[in-house]
Amino acid sequence: MKMLEILNSLAVSYGLVGAFIVTAVVLMASYTLAGLVGQKRMGSAVAILLALVVAFVGGKLTGGSHGISDIAAFGGMSLLGGSMLRDYTIISTAYGVKVENLRKAGRAGIAALLIGIIFSYVVGVAVAFSMGYRDPAELATIGAGAQTFVVGPVVGSALGVSSDVIALSIAAGVVKSVLAMVLLPLLAGRLRIDNPSSAMVFGGLIGSTSGVAGGLASVDTSLVPYGAMVATFYTGLGCLLTPTVLVALTNMIF
Repeated sequence: MKMLEILNSLAVSYGLVGAFIVTAVVLMASYTLAGLVGQKRMGSAVAILLALVVAFVGGKLTGGSHGISDIAAFGGMSLLGGSMLRDYTIISTAYGVKVENLRKAGRAGIAALLIGIIFSYVVGVAVAFSMGYRDPAELATIGAGAQTFVVGPVVGSALGVSSDVIALSIAAGVVKSVLAMVLLPLLAGRLRIDNPSSAMVFGGLIGSTSGVAGGLASVDTSLVPYGAMVATFYTGLGCLLTPTVLVALTNMIF
């Protein structure tokens, strides 16, 4: 019991260290589970699914809104999973990219970006409409969430929609991200995602940086920088096009 108290005290005092330990334990458990079912390459996808479950449980236990970090002993998770380290991680992927491979994507990469942004938005709006939403701002927010769970809140905040709709847009983006992580290892062979060019096209079509990175990590870690780089452009382009062009078109239609 005293040992647990010591560990708890250390975790509270040195939150970031405790967060790294928790992450390491989750990764070990995830790759072990994936290995038991003969799909060790899906370890990263399993890890993210476990992390979502842990975050949900943590939020429910405390009644808070920051997941597992609402528990004092795991407070460092808010820093480890915060925007500062997230952006640092995204930017650091650029150091694994070879310029000559980026050029190979060319028009295909640009086309994938535009198709991915527009198609995801249209699907999101269609699903929201089928669920009974009729307000153009709400439809646009959920459509933006279908692009990524980052674009959704950006558009929702700009349009002044309710927090419930913004939360729904985030949920749509998270579902898309998880599906990308789980399904890509199973479909990569058929889709021929086995080289930098195809990884960049995949990143442009899916867009979610976490989903693209997690899925590609399960296939081939060397492909992660290429897919994540284009997915990052997707998020930026989505934040520019959606509140302007796509929202204007949605207002005209609805």
